[in-house]
Amino acid sequence: MKVVLAYSGGLDTSIILHWIKETYDAEVIAYTGNVGQIDEDMDEIRRAALATGATEAIVEDLREALVTECVFPALKANAVYEWYYLLGTALARPVLARGLVETADRFGADAIAHGATGKGNDQVRFELSAYALQPEIRVIAPWREWDMKGRTDLMAYASKHGVPIPAAPKPSYSMDANLMHVSYEGGVLEDPWASPPEGMFRMTTDLESTPDEPEVVTVRFEKGEPTEINGVGLDPVTLLETLNTIGGRHGVGRIDIVENRFLGMKSRGVYETPGGTILHHAHRAVESITLDREVQHLRDELVPRYAEMVYNGLWFSPEREALQRFMDTVQERVNGEARLKLYKGNVMVEGRRSETHTLYDEAVATFEADEVFDQADAAGFIRLNALRLRTLGGKRISEGE
Repeated sequence: MKVVLAYSGGLDTSIILHWIKETYDAEVIAYTGNVGQIDEDMDEIRRAALATGATEAIVEDLREALVTECVFPALKANAVYEWYYLLGTALARPVLARGLVETADRFGADAIAHGATGKGNDQVRFELSAYALQPEIRVIAPWREWDMKGRTDLMAYASKHGVPIPAAPKPSYSMDANLMHVSYEGGVLEDPWASPPEGMFRMTTDLESTPDEPEVVTVRFEKGEPTEINGVGLDPVTLLETLNTIGGRHGVGRIDIVENRFLGMKSRGVYETPGGTILHHAHRAVESITLDREVQHLRDELVPRYAEMVYNGLWFSPEREALQRFMDTVQERVNGEARLKLYKGNVMVEGRRSETHTLYDEAVATFEADEVFDQADAAGFIRLNALRLRTLGGKRISEGE
């Protein structure tokens, strides 16, 4: 039997690798997708996998796929889950799941495996994506199968079986990082009243230490996708990395929320998404002058549905793909640039313009004298829109309300 394991090099997946070998008498192929994890040495992860007993250790660079195939499409949809979360973790799972399935096909593996827990969203995201891409794939999820309950049990297992474990101390919370964001949950963060531990954040500067002078950044979009920063064209990965650096310097993009997981429980999550936050505000600014009102309002009605699909792991579903086609069509006119000021964690839009597709007309919008808009026309417009209100108001008065 061959199993492809989503391998991070941490304690959990190191134990899982050994456990699968022993439990299933299987060859384990460790698969690590590089989605922009912070301060992780991919060569060291590969060596650790082989030292733990993997027959093969595959490391694949997925950063461009993450940005172009997931982050930018979600940006075009203005995807935000429950009004706050920009979906950084959820957006990385489709490319990782696809990598697992493609590696299983390449090596003729019988199954894939992951280290997601039975309470979390990631088990759903990995498995729904995998089944959509390979309907007959078998999935092994050790946290749903073994009798180990937590870190103490894992450490005891490692000691008993001689499994090498990371030397670095584990923080009192769990962390997941990629090119778009870092998420923190569990441990000391399970108390929704408790403040995040000092020194926890990895991508953003504490507000007390951010510059005392604001920084202005300009972002250009073509068909809803960012292409330039401050007049310089950049490839997608470099563009997001650059905005992460700029935004992180000013403490931009931190949120602390209690969200509703797909499985039904509430969960406290702390996130930092500096570049993604800048892009979200800049994108909406350019949309504000390029999109027709009713098209924009219709799209905005669908944003929560789209975000929920992504959050729940339905990236490869027909409904998300159909909705994406609509979102992409809407973005055909979103061409222009936004100028933003970053200061002490804030992102403030200062200007927006489009040389080709603006619908903003100063001659119509002005409060000064003009020859375009006859203000007297507003009277009939208001009376027509008031007809139903006047009818209801008259009826209520006659009934003594």
